[in-house]
Amino acid sequence: MSSQDYESVKEAIKKIIPKKGYDDGSIGPVLVRLAWHSSGTYDRKTNTGGSNGSTMRFGVEAKDPANNGLENARKFLEPIKKQFPWISYADLWTLGGVVAIESMGGPKIEWRSGRVDDVRADYVPPNGRLPDASKGADHIRDIFYRMGFDDQEIVALSGAHNLGRCHTERSGFEGPWVPMPTKFSNTYFKLLLRAEWHKNKNKAGNWQYNSEDGELMMLPTDMSLVQDPKFRVWVEKYADDKALFFRDFAKAFAKLLELGVVRGPKGTALREYSRASL
Repeated sequence: MSSQDYESVKEAIKKIIPKKGYDDGSIGPVLVRLAWHSSGTYDRKTNTGGSNGSTMRFGVEAKDPANNGLENARKFLEPIKKQFPWISYADLWTLGGVVAIESMGGPKIEWRSGRVDDVRADYVPPNGRLPDASKGADHIRDIFYRMGFDDQEIVALSGAHNLGRCHTERSGFEGPWVPMPTKFSNTYFKLLLRAEWHKNKNKAGNWQYNSEDGELMMLPTDMSLVQDPKFRVWVEKYADDKALFFRDFAKAFAKLLELGVVRGPKGTALREYSRASL
């Protein structure tokens, strides 16, 4: 497809992002989460998972507890798929995240088309590959190192928590990370370092950290970024330098969206290549 075709898709996505009555009036954050979760199942050792194939269309991955609520994001993008039936779901979901970040004031992110949709559930990755928010630094490293990210990239990608909020009925946690959860910024890092956080058990029985006034929250995984000295170095850098954060986030997010994508000579993602067994 021509670049103009994809530009039309981007414009169509931009138009649906504002949505009255849904989380802070925007579907942008949940589109970012869809792009991230559809890509973050990658395992570099077995070369399985990742954004190619749009495997969240199949029940096993769709019902992974870590993906609770993402049925909304997929539903929101269905009119775009109907308007542009030639685009794959795998491309649409990742492009939706890119457009959402840019429309909420974030950096421009390099994105390549050409992903394909699986017609069978053969390549659906096992559940359990996405982060568990109740855990700490070791768990985060296990998850992200498996995908091929280093400590700096882990902290940069965690900056996506500048967007959106948690819901008890979906994740077992409740509240937004920042006061303006539909504006991409480095506020998340500033608050991690400078706000006073209190550990509380929420109504779902899970431990989370709340601000003094109870309006904001951080997850145990968020707090591990300031508790671990190697992570904290990057939290401090990004709190002090928004431009640096935007640059590093854009690189890391673009890398995330390409996980599991093996391209042929024309740039189209290949699917029927030799893979390790799931």
